[in-house]
Amino acid sequence: MMMTQNTNSFFKHFRLRYKIVLLALILCSSILDAQTRLLIPMDLKQTDHLKSYGIAFWLLEKNGKVDWLLNYRGGSFLMDYSEILARECRIRGVLFEPLSADEAALIYAEVQREDNNQDVILLEKAPKIAVYAPPNSRPWDDAVTMALEYAEIRYTKVWDNEALNGKLIEYDWLHLHHEDFTGQYGKFYGSFRNAPWYIEQQMLYEREAKRLGYTKVSEQKKAVARSIKEFIAMGGFMFAMCSATDSYDIALAAENADIVDVMFDGDPPDRNAQEKLNFSKTLAFENFKIDMNPLRYEYSDIDIPPNDPPAIRYPGTDYFTLFEFSAKYDPVPTMLTQNHVNMIKGFMGQTTAFRKSLIKKTVTILAESEGTEEVRYIHGNFGRGTFTWYGGHDPEDYQHAVGDPPTDLNLHKNSPGYRLILNNILFPAAKKKQQKT
Repeated sequence: MMMTQNTNSFFKHFRLRYKIVLLALILCSSILDAQTRLLIPMDLKQTDHLKSYGIAFWLLEKNGKVDWLLNYRGGSFLMDYSEILARECRIRGVLFEPLSADEAALIYAEVQREDNNQDVILLEKAPKIAVYAPPNSRPWDDAVTMALEYAEIRYTKVWDNEALNGKLIEYDWLHLHHEDFTGQYGKFYGSFRNAPWYIEQQMLYEREAKRLGYTKVSEQKKAVARSIKEFIAMGGFMFAMCSATDSYDIALAAENADIVDVMFDGDPPDRNAQEKLNFSKTLAFENFKIDMNPLRYEYSDIDIPPNDPPAIRYPGTDYFTLFEFSAKYDPVPTMLTQNHVNMIKGFMGQTTAFRKSLIKKTVTILAESEGTEEVRYIHGNFGRGTFTWYGGHDPEDYQHAVGDPPTDLNLHKNSPGYRLILNNILFPAAKKKQQKT
């Protein structure tokens, strides 16, 4: 009798525990079923816009898929939910929202409505990222490398040897560190020719040119510019900022002209260099006039210098506006302009703003300072690839000077200016058929 009572008691206790465990499992299953998708909103609610791109890239590297919701809450990202993904977002300080299947379906329905200027772009493969920069460059020398470092996106540094020996084809996306492709060492001669860093840079460049079989740095840089152009033609994505934009096109146009003075290459420039420029070789600009004054900190009239009237600029009053494009019919410029605001704080660089009248008609203007000739952000196609150029040096350092301390992006987690850089890094991950313009 005693054993029967004990047995009954044991089974009652076991059944109770079993029901509790079963209920817990059902509850967990319901929660997991409810959280089928994970939304990373990119509107003003987002705690860290820049690391959000890093999360998307991280998932792509793990063979995951990301839906980029163009013009939905600032260009949000929608992914399959997993605890690993949610934990990674928490670690990096990225705000996310778990969604049920029904909630996700409603978002897709809204985004794909014909009367909405929104769309869904599938990101399916992490692009291989390369940064063209000299070996002595530091991450804080360049806004793009700072953005990559902060967002925790892996990249490889390449320089002239890789460019001239066919190695660029190994990468999908190439950023041009603020290089001077004319071979004039950034035109710092007037102010810094006696500075140790300038002398060291000139010696480094001359050694590299000689090692690669060139008698002049200017000729070697022209060859590098042509190699990068071939990379684009074969389907590569090229992004550049500051002086790497206009100096690149000048180098292409001056293929058969010596435009640099004696202190840069040992002999005087060609007096007829301007007439020998070939604008059919350039990607973005035409009909520009080169500035051959070695003491002036300008390459040509492509750039609108910050102190030239009426373009005198001041922090707090200098802004540029992003253009709005059709998400369903112009997905590429739409991707490149995703942001949580449409007005961006201006910032200077050696090349700050592109003169609109000198931009080729085939180039898409992505952002400009309204009511002026100043264009800040452009995009174009060449061959099977694309190029995107962004004026200025550092979106969160209005007037960056040589020797200034690096920008701490922990203080600028939601920078709209830096978001434009990171749009370009995700752009190559888009399914190719969606990239037609």
